[in-house]
Amino acid sequence: MQEVEQSTPAHRHVHSMNFLRYLLLAFIVIGSTFGDVYVAKGMKQIGEISIHRLRDLILAPLHPYVALGIALLALFYFSYLASLSWADLSYIMPSTTFGYVLTALLAHFMLGERVPLTRWIGIAMISLGVGLITGGHSLTVVPTPEGVSPHLEIKPEARS
Repeated sequence: MQEVEQSTPAHRHVHSMNFLRYLLLAFIVIGSTFGDVYVAKGMKQIGEISIHRLRDLILAPLHPYVALGIALLALFYFSYLASLSWADLSYIMPSTTFGYVLTALLAHFMLGERVPLTRWIGIAMISLGVGLITGGHSLTVVPTPEGVSPHLEIKPEARS
């Protein structure tokens, strides 16, 4: 079900979310968060890269944790691309910032990093902002003489 709101004569805002689209947002969060954590874990096991250890950098994608992280980041990337086909960038990026909370938790528990109070406060503020942003419409539609985008199924009574 989609809600349509006329904000200006040239633009409409549509909330086009459904279960599968929320699932795609979850793939973005999980792929980017776990991908980053596994790449970081693998790179910490490989050790510090310097000009004398460039071979280790080139071979890093073969490390099991780095390879898993890259696969998860690929999942993130393709989910991200798909999501941009039905929502605004200004909706998708804030909607997926729950990954900051998850990343901080995983960094603490999986990587043993210390997360200071000020960072937690910042993460809480980001989460609050995300809550405000995701409550709005997910897509800006510019009406054309042919109507709106063909993948949008807008109820006739919702059109103005």
